[in-house]
Amino acid sequence: MADCDEGWNAVLVSNGLIGLREGLEAALVVSILVAFLVRTERREALRMVWVGVAVAIALSIGVTAVLLYAVGQLSFKQQEIFGGVASLVAVVFVTWMIFWMRSAARTIAAELRDKLSDALRIGPLAVAGVAFLAVAREGLETAVFFFSSVQSAGGGTAQPLFGFLAGITLAVALAWLLYRGAIRLDLSKFFTVTGVLLVFVAAGVLAYGVHDLQEAGILPGLHTLAFDVSDQIPPDSWYGTLLEGLFNFSPVTSVAEATAWVAYVAIVLTLFLRPHRVRTAVTQ
Repeated sequence: MADCDEGWNAVLVSNGLIGLREGLEAALVVSILVAFLVRTERREALRMVWVGVAVAIALSIGVTAVLLYAVGQLSFKQQEIFGGVASLVAVVFVTWMIFWMRSAARTIAAELRDKLSDALRIGPLAVAGVAFLAVAREGLETAVFFFSSVQSAGGGTAQPLFGFLAGITLAVALAWLLYRGAIRLDLSKFFTVTGVLLVFVAAGVLAYGVHDLQEAGILPGLHTLAFDVSDQIPPDSWYGTLLEGLFNFSPVTSVAEATAWVAYVAIVLTLFLRPHRVRTAVTQ
């Protein structure tokens, strides 16, 4: 029972981290739009912002449902290919996300206000469009990553779903408190810390995707092992399930999986942690 609980907690943490990160980005975007409309006394446009947000959420849920339904109609080999490709896409999304927020955190508020000002001049649908595009990006990333998490969890959707919902709920609560001025949060440090953690989560998803493609026969080397530590780290032990739930770690790992994991962490973490250059205008 303890092993099961540790695995459950690990899955909650890893998926909760994604839900928190994606949810906070989306919630901050919405709070920026709402604050701008309130402060400029254009509250009548708030309805269209919420329309855009609702459509984006519905689209994200719909994409998730389609992915889960589609994979159930496939053969084993097709499921492995589909799951492997989805994992690779999820890694691309998450990698782009952590670098984008790192570079855009300082300017996103001004950019959103400019876009919303332009949309207000065009009309209500444009306002809804700005909100939709801002939230849909995060929602679609979350949908793909959620699907990948469901696949790596072995079919049952409860654990990834609870993790994502917990993370998103916390994100909305934090964004609301920030909006109300009840708390202050160093967003730069927050996104740096969560970015580092997500690099390791994404590396595990990448290794899992490679394994799926090996199972499908797309990539070679399924039985060419880098290591087999199943005796030292049994898959059903508390620490084995913890490592699997957090990082998709497998005690039996092929050379291709290990290479992908190490290469991803070495390259992405180095680039992410290098000093961030701030561009300054040059006056003549």
